[in-house]
Amino acid sequence: MTTAQGRPRIAITPSRRVLPTFLGAQTVLDALDPAYSDRVAEAGGFPLIVPRPPAALAEPLAREVLELADALLLSGGGDVDPAGYARAGEHIDQADPHADAWEIALVRAAHDRRLPALAICRGAQVMAVAFGGALAQELAAETLHQDLSAMSPREILAERHEVELEPASAVSALFGGRPVLRVNTIHHHGVADPGALAVSARAAGGLIEAVEPTDGWAALGVQWHPEKMPEPEQRALFERLVEDARTFRERRRGAG
Repeated sequence: MTTAQGRPRIAITPSRRVLPTFLGAQTVLDALDPAYSDRVAEAGGFPLIVPRPPAALAEPLAREVLELADALLLSGGGDVDPAGYARAGEHIDQADPHADAWEIALVRAAHDRRLPALAICRGAQVMAVAFGGALAQELAAETLHQDLSAMSPREILAERHEVELEPASAVSALFGGRPVLRVNTIHHHGVADPGALAVSARAAGGLIEAVEPTDGWAALGVQWHPEKMPEPEQRALFERLVEDARTFRERRRGAG
C-alpha cells in the first residue's frame, strides 16, 4: 500500500461554521465533509486540510501553504459575497468575505505556480470570480433545478440533471468524450460569467456547470458535487487531480 509520505498532498479548503459544542451554542469551527478527504485518499492522495488565516495574512500565506501541497481542492460551502464580483446581494446564504479572499488568493497562487486544482460547487464559483467572472444568485426555472428547500436530504442527494459537455474540453476527455453526463443538484447559485475561463459544460437553459482555464493550467471547476455521488465514473475527477498532483510533484523534484 502507498504510504502517506509517498502520496501527493492535496490541500483542501474547509468551511467556517457556527455549531453547538460544549463550549457554547455558537462555537465557530472549521468544518469539512469527510467525503472530500475520503475521495482524495481513495484516489491515492494525502488530504491536507488548510483552514484560512486572519484576513490580513490571506495573500502571503496562500503562497506559503501551497509550498506544502501538490494540488488544491476547493470544497463547497456558503455563497460567495456579491461585493466580490460587483453585484448587489440577493438570495445570499452564509456569505463570508474573508473566506472568499482566502480562497481567491489560493486559486490565483495555484495558477501562478501551475499547481493542479479541482474546484467543486462554491469552489467553481470562487474560481470564476478569481478570474474576473460573476455569479447568478438565482437559478431560472428553465435550468430545471429543483427548489432544494422543499426537499428532504434523501431527495436532494438522489436528484439528478443532465449536463452537456463541450467537445474537446478537459472535462469531456475526463469522461471518455461522452456528450452528456448526469450529475447531482446541490446548489442555488451558479456561474453567470466565467471571466477568463472557458465554459466546458452546461445544463438546461444554458446554465454553466463546468469551467476550465485556456492556458494549459491543469485545473477544473464543476458545479455539481462528485464527492457525494456513488456513481463510479465521478471518481475520475479525483483520480485526475491526484495524477496531476503526482506529475507536479515529480516535476518540482526534478527541477530541484
